[in-house]
Amino acid sequence: MYHRLINPPENNSLFLFGPRGTGKTTWTKQHFPQALYFDLLESGTYKDLLANPGRLEEYIPTNFHDYVIIDEVQRVPELLNGVHRLIESKKLKFILTGSSARKLRRGGHNLLAGRALTYRMYPLTAIEMGTDFDVKKAMITGMLPLAQISNHGEYLKSYIKTYLDQEILQEGLTRNLAAFSRFLEVASFSQGQILNVSNVAREAAIERTTVIGYFNILQDLLIGYMIPPFTKRAKRRLVSHPKFYYFDVGLYRAIRPMGPYDTPQEIGGISVETLVCQQLIAVNDLMKLNYKIHYYRTATGTEVDFIMYGERGIIAIEVKSNNTYRPEMIAGLKRFALDYPEAKLYLFYTGDRKLYIGNITVLPLTIALHNLSELLTPHSFPAKTD
Repeated sequence: MYHRLINPPENNSLFLFGPRGTGKTTWTKQHFPQALYFDLLESGTYKDLLANPGRLEEYIPTNFHDYVIIDEVQRVPELLNGVHRLIESKKLKFILTGSSARKLRRGGHNLLAGRALTYRMYPLTAIEMGTDFDVKKAMITGMLPLAQISNHGEYLKSYIKTYLDQEILQEGLTRNLAAFSRFLEVASFSQGQILNVSNVAREAAIERTTVIGYFNILQDLLIGYMIPPFTKRAKRRLVSHPKFYYFDVGLYRAIRPMGPYDTPQEIGGISVETLVCQQLIAVNDLMKLNYKIHYYRTATGTEVDFIMYGERGIIAIEVKSNNTYRPEMIAGLKRFALDYPEAKLYLFYTGDRKLYIGNITVLPLTIALHNLSELLTPHSFPAKTD
């Protein structure tokens, strides 16, 4: 059991969104053991409340003062009207978990008008795992909690099928499950790449507009990220399309088919980059650091994997799956620094030595991810006296 970074204030109702399997239910039951719990994945509860959402109040004891948890609330969004009324009239506190806000937001449903805070749950971070975190294992199994303690290959295959059957098919997000399955596989070849929707559509034999809708579904279900290019104060001609990432490196590897021409170096490089991406997104959100996450690429091909931009400043991070430092690994960072001299510059790599190359700090990946919250705060990290 890991201590999660999520830390909402006490005595507030809240939405807790996150992909399935990230630990929402475990966290709520651990932190609120006296809560009244309704699981909308349980067929009896689901059918009962779907038929009569107003019945929720009948299941809550008179003078009940603890939390009421409704798991997977997006399955019966009409419950939110009753939740709103009970917060107002009886001062009840609710925790409303869900694997997607799509159905709530797009259906124009009651989102409680600010009476519930919104938080997200992510796959595990290196900070949460502590000494249990192992980079080599993480790049294969990913960071979903159950992938750490079970047969990760079978678990991840089952995880993908669960999403297809329960999220995509049952919720009616697409009528063509075969096309969507084909899209998932083709999209995995765009992992960490500048997205070309037309190419994905052609390779998947699906209409371009349909592919755009499918990418939107991945984002709404919180299992796909789009990272936009960094263009602030641009002095050079830059690319304008986003990069795409599946939300967990283990999921990416489970979806991505391996062919005879795929090299371990190619898959490993994208896996390391994906691992860093998901850690940056999670820590930035959970620690309320308020950075916007971008990538940088000029029209001539100069690239930096991640740019963190916000009130705290600019941080540029290059990621390499190399055990030995080579000067060409920081070429993009050096070029970026010419236009943004105020930026903090980091190279994360899979070697084991800290190095300081001019104003660029070179960090082993394990050290970088364990200390990510400190790295992303204004004060210096790590000290050169190390």
